[in-house]
Amino acid sequence: MDRKVRVRFAPSPTGPLHIGGVRTALYNYIFAKQNGGDLILRIEDTDSKRFVPGAEQYIMDALAWLGISFDEGVNEGGNYGPYRQSERKDIYRKYVDQLLDAGKAYIAFDTPEELEAARERIPNFQYDAHTRESMRNSLVMPKEEVDKLIADGVQYVVRFKVEPDREVVVNDLIRGEVKINSNIIDDKVLYKSADNLPTYHLANIVDDHLMEVTHVIRGEEWLPSAPLHVLLYEAFGWKDTMPQFVHLPLLLKPVGNGKLSKRDGDKLGFPVFLLEWKDPVTGEISSGYREKGYLPEAVVNFLALLGWNPGDDTEMMSMEDLIKKFSFAHCSKSGAKFDYKKGIWFNHEYIGLADNDRLAKLLEPTLEANGVKGCDPEYVAKAIGLVKGRADLVPDLWTQGDFFFKAPETYAEKDVKKRWSKETPEIMEELIGVLEGIDDMSSANAEKIVLDWIAEKGYHLGNVMNAFRLAVVGACRGPHMFDITELMPKEEVITRIKKAIRTIPTPTE
Repeated sequence: MDRKVRVRFAPSPTGPLHIGGVRTALYNYIFAKQNGGDLILRIEDTDSKRFVPGAEQYIMDALAWLGISFDEGVNEGGNYGPYRQSERKDIYRKYVDQLLDAGKAYIAFDTPEELEAARERIPNFQYDAHTRESMRNSLVMPKEEVDKLIADGVQYVVRFKVEPDREVVVNDLIRGEVKINSNIIDDKVLYKSADNLPTYHLANIVDDHLMEVTHVIRGEEWLPSAPLHVLLYEAFGWKDTMPQFVHLPLLLKPVGNGKLSKRDGDKLGFPVFLLEWKDPVTGEISSGYREKGYLPEAVVNFLALLGWNPGDDTEMMSMEDLIKKFSFAHCSKSGAKFDYKKGIWFNHEYIGLADNDRLAKLLEPTLEANGVKGCDPEYVAKAIGLVKGRADLVPDLWTQGDFFFKAPETYAEKDVKKRWSKETPEIMEELIGVLEGIDDMSSANAEKIVLDWIAEKGYHLGNVMNAFRLAVVGACRGPHMFDITELMPKEEVITRIKKAIRTIPTPTE
């Protein structure tokens, strides 16, 4: 193909963007960038009954957070707009009439009740070459009657006329050549007079053609539609410019069989949406990867490897790496298990690599929620640098390093029982004196002085150091003790030791 690569992501604003749709957008983005092509954002909003307020903006915000940008679209503009299908009504009507005039489509007046009666009367009913002549449509009704019904405002649909006993070939970059007999394809509705809008099938084909889309990269769930789309391209005489189809493997449940759903996330405690979503009707709030504390680059890396591999053992890949390495030849035909635990692993790794100042900014809402305000950003960043290796999610930075910002109000009971003896208060008083005499509280210097004092006094190293940690942190956890005391003001360290001496009950034995 010598045309410039042009791909599109075409979500419907019927709710929050599911993680499967996010992966589709990601693969489109990577493929476009890899080939110096264009990525189009087209909003497929022809199903007016399912439209959800706020969903379109949510989709754009979510993809922007992930780092996916568009060359053309509802915000970016371009030479092929409008990019909302609801704004392209007049365009579609022209192509509906073209099919009707060529005898490749027909008008049908069947009511929902008549269709239901046909389903009850005919086993495995579908509207096709074998049943259409027994229904109420322009193929069997006199033209005068058809015209009168339309003039009287009777609602109708336009159906595509699928010719029977044809072998339809779909060429797919992942699945190869897929052959389908046209007898299993029903005469799909292409247009509804009720709202003067096309259905997905017609709008999708017309838009892809007019926008010069070269590759249609979408989820496997759309594969059954591909034969119909091939027939529509042929019916319009556009076979030579038909895009290359790519149907991505499904995302499967982490446990059990079937397609990944929001219910799986709710049950196992992981998000299936990029950003938090509040249902405008029910008020129900669904969690998002951003709010849970994932980094976008971790989500990108995780998603890219669901159904694709680079051909080697490489796991950690930036967007730039993915653009260099990606190939549909390494995409799986079978579904990919959604290993959400692997997603957490990726996030842990990326937090470890992230800039401390950036993490400090991300931690701000958590700090404020815990009553920590006006803290020196440099201090926060340094504290994060000491604990981020233990964090899986951004809020874990607080869990792991809360003691940097708040003195302990309680002390871990099991550590008190194990580490606080009747001699401890006296030893801690001595330690205060040692710390007060240290001018240089750098980690290495303070450690040498304190350890030399412990050795000189003949104290048990583990007992003293664990009691020291318990007094300052509130539990026997955290990074290297002298890294903590290097960062924390010496006065604060001494104040905490004094508080522990006053507060922790001294054992009698």
